[in-house]
Amino acid sequence: MNFTEEIERRRTFGIISHPDAGKTTLTEKLLLFGGAIQEAGAVKSNKIKKGATSDFMEIERQRGISVATSVLAFNYKDKKINILDTPGHKDFAEDTFRTLTAVDSVIVVIDVAKGVEEQTEKLVQVCRMRNIPMLVFINKMDREGKDAFDLMDEVEQKLGLTVTPLSFPIGMGYDFQGIYNIWEKNINLFSGDSRKNIEETIAFSDINNPELDNLIGNKPAQQLREELELIDEVYPPFDRQAYLDGKLQPVFFGSALNNFGVRELLDCFIQIAPSPRPKDSDSRTVDPYEDKFAGFVFKIHANMDPKHRDRIAFVKIVSGKFERNKPYLHVRHNKNLKFSSPNAFFAEKKEIVDVSYPGDIVGLHDTGNFKIGDTLTEGENMSFKGIPSFSPEHFRYINNADPMKAKQLEKGVDQLMDEGVAQLFTLEMNGRKVIGTVGALQYEVIQYRLEHEYGAKCSYENFPAYKACWIKPDDPKNEEFAEFKRIKQKFLAKDKFGQLVFLADSEFSVQMTQSKYPSVKLFFTSEFD
Repeated sequence: MNFTEEIERRRTFGIISHPDAGKTTLTEKLLLFGGAIQEAGAVKSNKIKKGATSDFMEIERQRGISVATSVLAFNYKDKKINILDTPGHKDFAEDTFRTLTAVDSVIVVIDVAKGVEEQTEKLVQVCRMRNIPMLVFINKMDREGKDAFDLMDEVEQKLGLTVTPLSFPIGMGYDFQGIYNIWEKNINLFSGDSRKNIEETIAFSDINNPELDNLIGNKPAQQLREELELIDEVYPPFDRQAYLDGKLQPVFFGSALNNFGVRELLDCFIQIAPSPRPKDSDSRTVDPYEDKFAGFVFKIHANMDPKHRDRIAFVKIVSGKFERNKPYLHVRHNKNLKFSSPNAFFAEKKEIVDVSYPGDIVGLHDTGNFKIGDTLTEGENMSFKGIPSFSPEHFRYINNADPMKAKQLEKGVDQLMDEGVAQLFTLEMNGRKVIGTVGALQYEVIQYRLEHEYGAKCSYENFPAYKACWIKPDDPKNEEFAEFKRIKQKFLAKDKFGQLVFLADSEFSVQMTQSKYPSVKLFFTSEFD
């Protein structure tokens, strides 16, 4: 296969939703179709002893939630599919926002009973800002829930999307009989037996065929005909260009747990979803078909293998070919690095790859060279934009609970912060360390991982801060900046990269500082120009 064909067969997408809508379960079922796993494990079910393949941290198995974004790749038909399964929990939103910088399209999962939830709204907003093509999967159709038309209205109103159904449910919950696939004009009947890997479909070129009444009964058949007629009148026909431009969102219905409606979603997805798209850097737009390699780090994961203390930097390839053992420029450090064992992923399983193409995600073993947002190129000096750190909402002092393990604690904190799990601030006044997170759950994750992966124990105490503001003075030498530093010294800290940060104790304090020191600019994200 030549370079162009390799790019065109790639589909790299993220799955986003509110926690518990069934995102990880859907990921598992997609892998099942790709032949990558034999039996999918639901996240919650204790009957299946084999937890979900994509949740590989112990704490995820205990809690039944995904806290790390996992990267999974498989082949289906003639396409190479890369899925980034993101955490739904709002405490890990930052990880999800970063992951969205590495995908070319998105599947939004919505629970039929709960409809559109708060976390989904936030994530869809980010996708809309970036015009990422979105496809909606309404999950759990085998349970009682909202009417299909009401749900589509809710999706349009709450998420500001324009939808068009490409599959439609026949009944729901107890009466759920199956799915009419509008895209392929066939019917898939629901047996309620999730062990059957792939249900049989029955082609229906003509919905008025009396055979339909024999299959699903007169009343449901009549209702389905009326609903499909209504769809024709109310919703716009599917237009691939509008979908790619982020202006039209196809909707599918199904039940991921029962592996139902997932094949329809996948078959349509591989035909319509975009292959790798161009990405903006600080100097130009980079096209995937360029022959020179460029890529960026969107995630770092420490201890993929706790026995080896290894860190892996996840790199999204934007253009060109990434080849093993070839030197590439690390733009921020301005030095060349070679990678002898770049990995491709299948949850915990990794394999060494010789060549990767745009759209692929490779894992590079890292000894501390990388931070999130770093760019690798074949020599060009440019950086990809749009991967900021956000201001944390929670702040706590971190204390060492075991003086014998000070070194392990320091190393553990250092590595976990590189992952972007949380942010570390060192107070200017006394050098005490403060950890800032987007959500409180991260403190538990940090404590748990420090103990289990690094053998270090920590305790926390509250630090009274409202927001972290990155500081940029108009003139670092002027008197006003010097006075600001003198007056606010007990609230000043350095972040991990040595940038000065003002840990404001209230919104009032931020406003007062801005009016009193107009030449000292404050920012709530670390990426500013």
